[in-house]
Amino acid sequence: MTTVIRAATRGSTLARWQTDHVAALLRAVDPEVVVEVVVVETLGDRRQDIPIWEMGGKGVFAKEVQAAVLDGRADIAVHSAKDLPSGSPDGLGIATVPERGDPRDVLVGSTLAALAPGAMVATGSARRRAQLAWTRPDLTFTGLRGNIDTRLAKAADYGAIVMALAPLVRLDLLDWVAEVLEPEVMVPQVGQGTLAVECRTGDAPDEVALRARLARIEHRPSRLSLDAERGFLAELGGDCDLPAGAFATVDAEETVSIEGMLASLDGHTVIRQTLVGGASEAERLGRQVARALLDDCGGASLLDR
Repeated sequence: MTTVIRAATRGSTLARWQTDHVAALLRAVDPEVVVEVVVVETLGDRRQDIPIWEMGGKGVFAKEVQAAVLDGRADIAVHSAKDLPSGSPDGLGIATVPERGDPRDVLVGSTLAALAPGAMVATGSARRRAQLAWTRPDLTFTGLRGNIDTRLAKAADYGAIVMALAPLVRLDLLDWVAEVLEPEVMVPQVGQGTLAVECRTGDAPDEVALRARLARIEHRPSRLSLDAERGFLAELGGDCDLPAGAFATVDAEETVSIEGMLASLDGHTVIRQTLVGGASEAERLGRQVARALLDDCGGASLLDR
């Protein structure tokens, strides 16, 4: 019997790719599944002229998509995990996390070493700006917003632009990459490269069955990494306007390692902390890293700058 799942998503090319990818994973484990796409326009999509943090942070790309599930227009919501706040709204939960893509950032237009002294780098991310300023204090910065194509079209206007690698891989745009920035240089954003699928958390039989179906496409190491990173974000109380990042990895024995980063907006101060633990404490590890940065490494003073 055919099972129809309505998937809410943003309308960008990347968002549609992500939803199609989730649909393909679901069909691979159950060929009777049919995914119907419900396109939702978000505040972040409508207002390209305003920095994300001035509109309320990460939720500007998620709230309307989540609302479509809560009000019954859709059964699931497909997100880039990096766009999600640290907690789901009441009635929703992350039901499945497929295998993570590459979490790293890249430079388009020039390598870091080849940038001229004082070169202008375009990025809408305080996290990226602070870490680049730490590595190259001579650089200057300007904001950058828009979809993938819009940002790439502006690359020639600057010394370089900074982007996430995963979308360029997914949209077959790797020819644009001048340099991949390793986590030692640029700690990624929480959830970068990861997809998160939300659905309702109720006890109705159809909701329970849907969660069981979604669980079949879960990639456990990616889930554990995301749990650790979101624990970091939740404890930090931060959002995308905060120069902070976290990157968790999981080995074959399910040992979780997470590095957290917190910086001043100007990049004059960058602090990092790493903790390692078991799978059962992934979220707690993330929270512990955040507390160590805030309480033991002087990070609390950075929040007021």
